Parts: sequence; structure tokens; C-alpha cells
Amino acid sequence: MKTGIIILGAGVMQGPAIRIAREMGLYTVVVDGDSRALNAAQADRFEQIDLKDKEGIEALARSLTTDACRLGGIMTAGTDFSASVAWAAERLGLPGIPYQAALNASDKQRMRSCFEKAGVPSPAFKVFGAAGQDAPLPALPVVVKPVDNMGGRGCRRVDSAGELDRALEDALRFSRSGRAIVESFMEGPEFSVDAVVYDDQISICGLADRHIFFPPYFIEMGHTMPTNFPPRDQEALLEVFKDAVRALGIASPGCRGAAKGDVKLTPRGPMIGEVAARLSGGYMSGWTYPYASGVQPIRAAIRAALGLRPGNLDPERDWTCAERAFISIPGRVRSISGVKEAEQTEYLRDLFLRAEPGKDAVFPENNVSKCGNVITSAPGREQAVQAADRAVRSILIRLEPANPATDAFLSAFAPQHGPAFPPDAFTLDPRLYAALAALPDPPFPPPGELASTVIIPFPEFDSGPDSPRDYAGRSLKETLDAVRELSGLPLPLGSSPGAPALGRAFWNALVRGGYQGAVYFIDNLRGPII
Repeated sequence: MKTGIIILGAGVMQGPAIRIAREMGLYTVVVDGDSRALNAAQADRFEQIDLKDKEGIEALARSLTTDACRLGGIMTAGTDFSASVAWAAERLGLPGIPYQAALNASDKQRMRSCFEKAGVPSPAFKVFGAAGQDAPLPALPVVVKPVDNMGGRGCRRVDSAGELDRALEDALRFSRSGRAIVESFMEGPEFSVDAVVYDDQISICGLADRHIFFPPYFIEMGHTMPTNFPPRDQEALLEVFKDAVRALGIASPGCRGAAKGDVKLTPRGPMIGEVAARLSGGYMSGWTYPYASGVQPIRAAIRAALGLRPGNLDPERDWTCAERAFISIPGRVRSISGVKEAEQTEYLRDLFLRAEPGKDAVFPENNVSKCGNVITSAPGREQAVQAADRAVRSILIRLEPANPATDAFLSAFAPQHGPAFPPDAFTLDPRLYAALAALPDPPFPPPGELASTVIIPFPEFDSGPDSPRDYAGRSLKETLDAVRELSGLPLPLGSSPGAPALGRAFWNALVRGGYQGAVYFIDNLRGPII
């Protein structure tokens, strides 16, 4: 009879756990609320249960001593449902962490209170929507977020009192319990860390630099593993993380599980962002740490869930792994090109594509609305980072013309409205915006003359190595090459007597929306798709 393990979640982030559990000879019972989840078919047995339904998961677990298997444990990675795992494990006497500890790690009000009580460096906070919470509002700037969600949903920075109500409304919309938390903003670089827990022993599985962009939101455009910060900083960050794990009750005698943390290095020293009672999503535990170190934290977490010691987690190699996201301006996807070119990039290990032709794309306001990700791994940091950047720049997403969301985005660029969210693809200084405003704006060429159309030069834009670059680091030359590739037009820079020309309106679209904005502009000149 095989030993069985229940794995919560059958999405992308749970794929490595399902695969590794099967490689370990375990009978995998995978639970997800979506019967069409990507990895549902990879399990020995799949059950469609809402992951919030802890009683339903408990009932399934109780039924699993059958001829097929003897249930040995339950776990998750990269979901927000470690409390459901802990509930079932505690009720059935399986290895795990206390249910109350999992609640501490799932509810940011409880989490901050635990850190405050234990003296773990953590921001001041106030909760809205909770009875008896009369703490003063932290001084601005603050971060507003739901108390019980993940992936950056409903999370944003607030710099003025006038922005607070709208931010709270957004956060409460994403809260299952109807509560939002307001925290002091922590200045400084951010890091991610994974760990496997056995009793009170916390085994660290990697410390990564997080790359956060697009305020007032906190959009992770990638991470690099391992961090390149000095050893002294790393040690200080990890000590605060371990203190936070213990404060939540995740690491103590009898505990078996995992922990994932976000830590910031502030001017006051390391401070804890958040801790979850599971391994990370975001490709770290299942991809980037294994590629960089040769070690599988998920295998160790599965062993812990079965009550076994995690085993040796010392790195076997010292490579660098870079994960990078690619995004789109708002609109409906017409086509995606360059995927094969990206897949041929040296050192590329994986490419995850979530955008699809015919589906809407949005500019991300959280970490679950990006178009895809690439992962590279190389012996050196520069090799891995450059390879990831090249792969991202290879992927070109063309939008359908005549789309209200794209029109609204392109009409809101900085000269008219000041700094905006979403930001312009190319951030120009005032001198360049003035030069842009001074460009000629000839009549739009008719569709039949686009093949002979030229682009009026904008020489101030391309002024050397310090010239602006777009969201993905594309130069002006790379951007115009992408426009020519997608449009199929030569579009030379220069002037030709009597030739139709694209001027200020074209450049406005390019500055605001990058290659996508420029191609959208041209496609609208062509007229409806036939």
C-alpha cells in the first residue's frame, strides 16, 4: 500500500509538488476548486473542493485510508490556504503546524499583533473593519492592503490623506473577511526567503532580491536568486525572518511545515513584511532556488509534511537564477510573437505564457495579472540577468485596434496629466516632453500610402546610452525594430519630399505605450481587421 499525500492546489505553482511527490513514490491526491486547473490530470486522484472548505478537505482526508493508499500527510505551496492544511492535519493527527499558527500567518491583523507582542521589527498598523481596533493611523506614507489575500491584490501605497478612502475601498473589495490593514511604509530593498521547518529548526532555502516597480502598486517584475547583498546584511535579514516565524508559532517542538517571508532592509535595519506558513509561489521554491542551488525545497517540505526530517538542504552549486515578468498595456491581444526566439535564448530554463490572443490584457495592479514570465539560470549573475532580459524583450504582444481600454490608456500620457498610473512606457524628462510637443503633426496618411510612409525624427529622444528605455529595457532602436516587424512596414526615419509622414501623434503613442502603442496607432490607420 502506498503512502498518500494531499496537495492543495493544481495550478502552475503546485506542479513541482505534484511531480516530486510522485517521483518519491507517493500516491498524490490533489484538491482544487477548479476542475480545469492546469495540473489536475497529473495527480493519481483529483478532487474538486474549494480550498477554503477546510471541513470538506478534512472529510476527504478521513476517507483516504483505502486499498490504494494510507494517508501520510497534507501540504500546499504557493496558495493562500495553509490554514486549511493545518486544520485537516491537526484534526487527523497528521504532521503539520498548529491551526492557530496557520491563522496567524494567514491574517495580517493577527500577524502584526504577534510580531508586536514578540518585539519583531515590523511596521506600525491600524485595522479597518474590525471591532475594537482603536490604534492611531500610522504617519504617511502608508501601505493599505486586505488582511487576508495574497499576490498584491488590493495592495497600494498611499501618500496623502485624500487617497486613503479609495485605497481602503479597493483593499476591502479583496478581503474575504471585510477588513483592511494600514501599515507604515517601509523604505528600502525587499527580499524573499523560503524555509522548511522541523520542530524549532528553521532551514533556510534561499534569499532572493525582489524587483518591485510601478507605484503606488507593488508589482514584482522578477527576482534574482541568490541576493548579491553583503553577508552581514543577509544574516541580519534572516535572523529577523526566523524571529518572525517563531513569533507566529510556526516553529516549535512538534511543528512540521514550511515558511515563506518578505523582508525589507530599511534605514532602521531589517524589518519583516509578511510570513506565510507554506513555501512561496512566484516560481521561487519550485524553480529558481532549485536551479541556483541544485536543492529541492519542495521535496524537503513534502518530507516534513510526512513527519520526516527534511534532509540535507545545503546548496550543491552556486549558480544565479533570474526570473522576469513581461507585461502589456491595456487592450485585447491580437497576436503574440517572438516566443520561439525567447525559448532559444542561452541559459533560458522556462517560459510561462499567460496572455492569449482574443483575451484582454491589463496593466498589472497586482502580481497575478502579468502576461508571463521567463526563468534563466547561469554560472554568473550577469549572464543570468542579461539572458532573462533578452528573452523578455523577444516577446511582442500586439493588440487589436479600436479598443476603448487602449484608447483611454494612450490618451493619458504624462504631458497632459502629469505622472500617471499606469506610467508611460518611456519616462521622459521635461526637456524631452517639450521637444516632443514641438514635433510636426502632419495629416495621417491614408491606408494605401502606409508602405511609403516615413517617421519624422525625434533626435532628442535617442541621445546615447542614457536614453530612455521602456518597461522591459528596450531602447528606441529595439522599439522601432519591433514596430516594423509587427506592422510589416519599412517606416524609415527621415524625410522624403512629398512622402506621407508620421509625426507627433505617432511619437505620443510610442512614448506612452512603447512598441504596442505605436503598432496600435498604425493598425488604427489601416482600419478594421478583415
